Amino acid sequence: MSDSRQSMLSGWRRLEGVIDDETRYRAVDSRDARFDGVFFTAVRTTGIYCRPSCPAVTPKRVNCTFYPTAAAAQGAGYRACRRCRPDSVPGSPEWNHRADLVGRAMRLIGDGVVDREGVAGLATRLGYSSRQLQRQLTAELGAGPLALARAQRAQTARLLLQTTELPVTEVAFAAGFASVRQFNDTVREVYDRTPSGLRTERTAGRRPAAPAGGLSLRLAYRGALDSDHLLDFLALRAVPGVEEVIPGTRPGVRTYRRTLALPYGHGIAEVDGLGVADRPTRGWLDCRLVLADLRDLTTAVHRLRALFDLDADPDAVDGRLGADPVFAAQVLARPGLRSPGHVDPHELAVRAVLGQQVTVAAARTLAGRLAATYGAALPEPSGGLRLLFPTAAALAAADPADLAMPAARKRALTGLCAALAEGAVRLDPGVDREEAAAELLALPGIGPWTVGYLRMRALADPDVFLPGDIGVRDGLRRLGLPGDAKAAAAAGTAWAPWRSYAVHRLWTAAAATPVTSQASLVTPPVDTRVQETA
Repeated sequence: MSDSRQSMLSGWRRLEGVIDDETRYRAVDSRDARFDGVFFTAVRTTGIYCRPSCPAVTPKRVNCTFYPTAAAAQGAGYRACRRCRPDSVPGSPEWNHRADLVGRAMRLIGDGVVDREGVAGLATRLGYSSRQLQRQLTAELGAGPLALARAQRAQTARLLLQTTELPVTEVAFAAGFASVRQFNDTVREVYDRTPSGLRTERTAGRRPAAPAGGLSLRLAYRGALDSDHLLDFLALRAVPGVEEVIPGTRPGVRTYRRTLALPYGHGIAEVDGLGVADRPTRGWLDCRLVLADLRDLTTAVHRLRALFDLDADPDAVDGRLGADPVFAAQVLARPGLRSPGHVDPHELAVRAVLGQQVTVAAARTLAGRLAATYGAALPEPSGGLRLLFPTAAALAAADPADLAMPAARKRALTGLCAALAEGAVRLDPGVDREEAAAELLALPGIGPWTVGYLRMRALADPDVFLPGDIGVRDGLRRLGLPGDAKAAAAAGTAWAPWRSYAVHRLWTAAAATPVTSQASLVTPPVDTRVQETA
């Protein structure tokens, strides 16, 4: 294992080195919610498995076995605890950020690839044989791809049973099961309940009202969460007709809304930010979904979690950045700053190119015009939402007259869209980041800033730094450091493996700096290739 990879893996862990079973048991004994999703505790005497923060009486150490995934615990014959619901914890930050085979596979499984394409399709996407993939996942996680997907289907089934009135048969197929019998057997094995019995155990507590024809759910996260930063970031870039940030139904709460293009149909998502009364220990964001096809539920939830970076480990990130005097005061004042991802990497790639050499506001306006011209209209508008963002194929064939930008950027945009539509460049959750970066850089008009921005947001790379970015350099100056690109690059080395989060903290610092144009703070510099061909 390389030094950089070892540094990455150690970053998400709470203690230096590998967490051993004694450390895990101490986390269980203290009911430490920061470990939820990182591992699961199975108790031999009860036959159940729990999250570390389960409020039940702490079992004796001799009766505990620890598993890295819920699927592994289920495979060993344990059923989910009805009290702590271990299947609804945040995802492990390891799977969220790791760039190796296991991390890439977990992200694809989370996106529903096994349900749609089978294990063979998953293996093909990853460039391995099904046997190799099975062996590596089982060796590290204690469960193969089918078991991991099955655990995910079980959680989706529980969610549908407890938040909708759908007939049980419809729930079975919407959750991804191949048959009602398979669905019944899995629910009984995982939850020790029949589907109808599980439905009667509705989750207690206040939930937001589900929209007509939709469902409400909670998106769990660990640690602190600065939702104001997330909503400010998304509001500044919201494409008219595709997304919006509006006042929420509760005082002091804002809601992010957007359309979703999903494998089986379209969707509309709403996610509420946190109010003052919600902080700091709430642990979830309220979400509402309306889906044309409920088979898209798992994928929609996975993509929203990526957008809001909900599987991150803020304690590890803030611990590293807060130890540096440059960020110490900011981390103390605003803990839990996340690095937003995206729900559609192709959309993000298009918008990154549109943002070259212009302000964020101008890029947003241009994206809105393209969406109005080439995006698919929703069957019925929902508030300010009326469009799906155009596909890469639609924009690859766009009329040049509709692209109000310099000729070099037109070529960059249409070339990128053609490569995405043809599969010559892949940006899905299972792609190798280094390969994707090399493929992007080979395209005319795509330079280092664009590639770095896509790695940070589309590929969930936690360790991207943008030394030439105007906002990064302004943020450094605001914090008392030199703002030239060379000095910025040197400063960034101290913040590995969490430099993507450092970029967001620098952008936040830059926003407090008086400048001529606030919109210019996070505008990318000119990509070298664009400059050369302009």
